[in-house]
Amino acid sequence: MERHRGSRSEERQYRTPKDDFIFGVRAVIEAVKAGRVLNKIFIQKGMNKELFLELKDALADGSYQLQFVPVEKLNSYTDQNHQGVIALTSPIEYHNIENVVEGLLEDGKKPFILALDRITDVRNFGAIARTAECEGVDVILIPSKGSAQVTADAIKTSAGALNRIKVCKTDSLKDSLFYIQQCGVRLVACTEKSRVPLYETNLRGAVAVIMGSEKDGITSDLINMSDISCRIPMRGEIASLNVGVAAGMVLYEKLRQELY
Repeated sequence: MERHRGSRSEERQYRTPKDDFIFGVRAVIEAVKAGRVLNKIFIQKGMNKELFLELKDALADGSYQLQFVPVEKLNSYTDQNHQGVIALTSPIEYHNIENVVEGLLEDGKKPFILALDRITDVRNFGAIARTAECEGVDVILIPSKGSAQVTADAIKTSAGALNRIKVCKTDSLKDSLFYIQQCGVRLVACTEKSRVPLYETNLRGAVAVIMGSEKDGITSDLINMSDISCRIPMRGEIASLNVGVAAGMVLYEKLRQELY
């Protein structure tokens, strides 16, 4: 009897990934204890209860991005006994935003920070990182959850920029931006809701540029706490630009102002 191969959409959904991963409950628990940086943990729906409770206890003291998935998703990573859990490991070490900002200020530099509010597309993230490195950004700040993480695909799309620029993760983007603001760094929210054109916005000096998600833009809380907001002028009928393109325009404008 011929084996059913499934539809093309299923093959795309469960294609074998390129990212490094750890599988098996004990292996993942040991990785957590060793302090390995984990981008995401996939847990099989209906996983063995005893194994799940053991894993749950190990993850209790940390903040991890968990996703409950069908077994087919896990099988696309390995045909070995994964015990219902696979953890994606990060190819880089993330930094602490407070330490990075303090270091920049101690060195007499004016921090240039790019904060990404829930950018979920990995390739958008990689392209933005490439532009950020080219335009002199010191550090990229992303949320721990609900955001694209640094993966092999992101590094490839960034042309290696993610190996050269510091990336910080935070459990609360709002709290981290408030800290940055208290350090004398102006927060600049880039949103189509603003009435101030980009070219009329002073981007010189220490700034943290905030770019919003592909779907919803910047959350209202972050817009409200920002020192200034600006928009990119447009003449067309489409409501917004791709966030990667928009980020490139904003970061270049800062560099242009400081060079000319």
